[in-house]
Amino acid sequence: MATRSEERTMDLILWRHAEAENDLVDATRKLTKRGRKQAKNMAEWLNAHLPRRYSILVSPAKRAQQTAAALERAVTTDKRLDVDSTGKALLAAAGWPKRNGVVVLVGHQPTLGEAAALALTGAEGSLNVKKGAAWWITGRTRRGRTEVTLTAVISPELL
Repeated sequence: MATRSEERTMDLILWRHAEAENDLVDATRKLTKRGRKQAKNMAEWLNAHLPRRYSILVSPAKRAQQTAAALERAVTTDKRLDVDSTGKALLAAAGWPKRNGVVVLVGHQPTLGEAAALALTGAEGSLNVKKGAAWWITGRTRRGRTEVTLTAVISPELL
């Protein structure tokens, strides 16, 4: 039987920024009225399900910052989640799957989709993470082997 020191459970939540304005300056694009509602709805759902201990890493882009602000929780801005990042960089920033606890990443497509594909299958690829949606992936490591479960995928329109 595995000891506690050999077991780790990590919850990785990939949250794509909500709908944003079409501005020529990508880093300063703000959420639309609809985007603010999407962020609020998803934040309410996440706040009802997040445990007391968690980390939230957010892209420095304005729309990601505004999305994360809807949680009304402490966040850390991390340049590794910026618009020109990669799925591998996102997973490295989160510490996937070696970290214990819950990490929420608020970022962009296609990098969130790349991170989801890598976390779920171990292979490079991309999945489409809808604007404002959250993907909750759980990784449990026992005896050096990680078992991955897609715990939830939720779109703000379903809330």
